[in-house]
Amino acid sequence: MSLSALVRPRPVHRAADLLAAYLPGSFYFSSTRGALLADGVHARVRPGSGARASAAAAALDQAAAAGLAEPVVVGAVGFRPEAETGLVVPSVVRRAGVPDVVRAPEAESGVAWTVTPRPEPADYADGVRRALELIGRGDLCKVVLARCLELTADTPVWVPALLARLVRADPAAYAFAADVTAPGDPAPRTLVGASPELLVSRRGTTVVANPLAGSIPRSGDAALDRERIARLRESAKDLGEHAHTAGQVADVLGGFCADLEVPDGPEVIGTPTMWHLSTRITGRLADPADPASSALGLAEALHPTPAVCGVPAAGALAAIADLEPEDRGYYAGMVGWTGLDGDGEWAVTIRSAEVCDRTLRLFAGAGIVDGSEPAAELAETAAKFRTLLRAIGLEDVA
Repeated sequence: MSLSALVRPRPVHRAADLLAAYLPGSFYFSSTRGALLADGVHARVRPGSGARASAAAAALDQAAAAGLAEPVVVGAVGFRPEAETGLVVPSVVRRAGVPDVVRAPEAESGVAWTVTPRPEPADYADGVRRALELIGRGDLCKVVLARCLELTADTPVWVPALLARLVRADPAAYAFAADVTAPGDPAPRTLVGASPELLVSRRGTTVVANPLAGSIPRSGDAALDRERIARLRESAKDLGEHAHTAGQVADVLGGFCADLEVPDGPEVIGTPTMWHLSTRITGRLADPADPASSALGLAEALHPTPAVCGVPAAGALAAIADLEPEDRGYYAGMVGWTGLDGDGEWAVTIRSAEVCDRTLRLFAGAGIVDGSEPAAELAETAAKFRTLLRAIGLEDVA
């Protein structure tokens, strides 16, 4: 039975109800702005040689002309410029308020997992050293290096339960589940996660971006966490890394905005597993009618930010291709939605995994700059894995 058949008889008003109605193949996205659940495919967005934002605007106009009420484009875009794109105009959309009390089954304790790191931790540390050599030569200012854990269970992974646990753990996160099945895939593939990072949102003429760069693991001990927050606030390495990202985001949005507000310095925000340096940048659009100024258009212009790529971008992309043995796929890409009016919300696909039958592929990355230490960057990626690992009951694996 399709999700539309399940939810059409009565309206949905709570995010918990949307989660209960989620089925594999649907699209779910929630944040402090509210929750969205979409089902079915009215049309696929096919960019061809043009920008995704232009193709999305055309698809939305066609859907509205065909009588679809309040059409939206939803989906995910991969990390690399030429990466996969899974954007659709869904047939059915349901909205709800901010996630509140979410019931979710506990992670099954009896599941047997096989864990394969790609690369091995020692090889990742060696990759950090090679990246530092590039930085020392002046080829790069920063590069983000990621590593992968491939986990295989003895039973299929049930995505709705995993998604519900992620939302319960951090209702303020940008939680998502998107069908990213590609032609030729042996089984359906779902991108699922709970990102702390807003790439960009748009509401009317107001745009907001909230880049994160510069991180330290959360300990769970109040006194130790206060020490870590103070250390992060004063870290020249982390402040410099953050400045690269916030400066680039501000520069890009400045090309679209008549007014832009950029704080003088970052603040520290927390997730259940990490502390991050954060800068909230707000602006007022100069030409909101331009498809390039839609939420998707702005996201496209910003992606990939130095928070997931590096500086300069072209050199960082080349270094990532050379130093990372696993293709990132949708990791460090973007996921979200855009409406007919151009409003929408897009998050960076970090703290995420691709799920296919019994297998999860998790990625986590760390920003490498002058002064980075391989052991510390390895530990940072291990801490970032914990968001997904906690949700499947394997927190200590990383």
